[in-house]
Amino acid sequence: MTEHYLKAARLCLVYLLNSVSKECVAKSRLLVLNYIPVFYLNLFALVAVKVDMSSVEVRAVQLPAGENPMKMGKAFVGLRRAALGEITNFKAAAVNTKKTGPAKASFKPSVKASIAPRAIAVVLPMSPSPADPLTTVSEESADVSMKEAEEEELCQAFSDALLMVQDVDKEDGDMPQLCSEYVKDIYSYLHVLEVEQAVRPNYMQHYEITERMRALLVDWLVQVHSRFQLLQETLYLTVAVLDRFLQVQPVSRRKLQLVGVTAMLVACKYEEMYAPEVGDFAYITDSAFTKAQILEMEQLILRTLNFELGRPLPLHFLRRASKVGKFCKKINEISLVWMVVPQSDVERHTLAKYLMELTLLDYNMVHYRPSEIAAASLALSQLLLVALPWSPQQQHYSTYDAAHLKPIMQHIAKNIVMVNEGKTKFQAVKNKYSSSKLMTISLIPQLNSSIVKTMAAALLGNP
Repeated sequence: MTEHYLKAARLCLVYLLNSVSKECVAKSRLLVLNYIPVFYLNLFALVAVKVDMSSVEVRAVQLPAGENPMKMGKAFVGLRRAALGEITNFKAAAVNTKKTGPAKASFKPSVKASIAPRAIAVVLPMSPSPADPLTTVSEESADVSMKEAEEEELCQAFSDALLMVQDVDKEDGDMPQLCSEYVKDIYSYLHVLEVEQAVRPNYMQHYEITERMRALLVDWLVQVHSRFQLLQETLYLTVAVLDRFLQVQPVSRRKLQLVGVTAMLVACKYEEMYAPEVGDFAYITDSAFTKAQILEMEQLILRTLNFELGRPLPLHFLRRASKVGKFCKKINEISLVWMVVPQSDVERHTLAKYLMELTLLDYNMVHYRPSEIAAASLALSQLLLVALPWSPQQQHYSTYDAAHLKPIMQHIAKNIVMVNEGKTKFQAVKNKYSSSKLMTISLIPQLNSSIVKTMAAALLGNP
């Protein structure tokens, strides 16, 4: 008897899998597939506990053409076969469930070709039990429908956001040196790398050296960098090596300059085509340190950093951000008019470089990521020069919104005010960018505007 009803249950499963009406093909098939196990387990449970077989009736039901069984609230689903249309080879077959004789070896319904749609219906005992499969299907189908609606809404919102972002690399396919196919993955990796090689805030707490000593050293290194005519990357890497080493290995005041020149030597070997010799760095310290001391410190720095010198630099992210900034910018948020704003991209980029270089001396900014400093510098630069806010496109590529960049911009504004108003004696960066080769960018009147002073007031304590 158990084998007989197991075969009947399998037959019902086959019909359920292939009997979805045309009006709800997309969603009903999903529901049937999801709840077949529930239906099957209930049938198996009825057989296992030997329920009175007279309460289960299997009969053929003639379905009106075009009627959707799911809307009738009945325990049957019409047969549909996509490839063969309405053709079925099953005729109405009644099964006597009462045990009147020996069980037959197989269940064989009579076969007769028929054009009219027929289906097998299973009529179960009506019970208020919460385990009833029809109730379960009704409740869970509502949950599935709600989830589908939420997913569609999220997909639509994501698509709408993407429509506002232009692909800044689509025109670089003919220039292999720009790596347009991989550039997005490259910068995603740089974002991960800058977190792994981060500098913690206030790392010099309880050190013999102070933040003023660090600022004095960096200001001197800026002058050495200009004297040797080194690449911009070399200066940023020098300060990065310096901070990463000092946060792990405290040094005395007497050896701080030795660490600084050795960090620049390491950066030169990493970035420069032709690096200055060790003797040149010994000479630049007025022979305060010998070549042997510099080489010994070089080994200590490399072992401390585990030879991990590939930290992303603010300059890397600024170049990417400047490229994004050359594309269309939103200048009218009310009417959503987009156009290319005529401006000097070189001036905007140079001002951002000046603002970034000022942050090298600020001990309170050592914990900010290079990508954050680059984005904040460019945001303040374009705000001062052309009064442009941080656009959605720039937010997309930098991964930072205006609210995230605001406190960093306040720190940068504080550095501008301190340099312009003579509140600090460290003027090497300002003097460097007052050169005509760098567009005398440190002398432009916008750096004395009310925008800068208002931003800096929160940190300087001015009323």
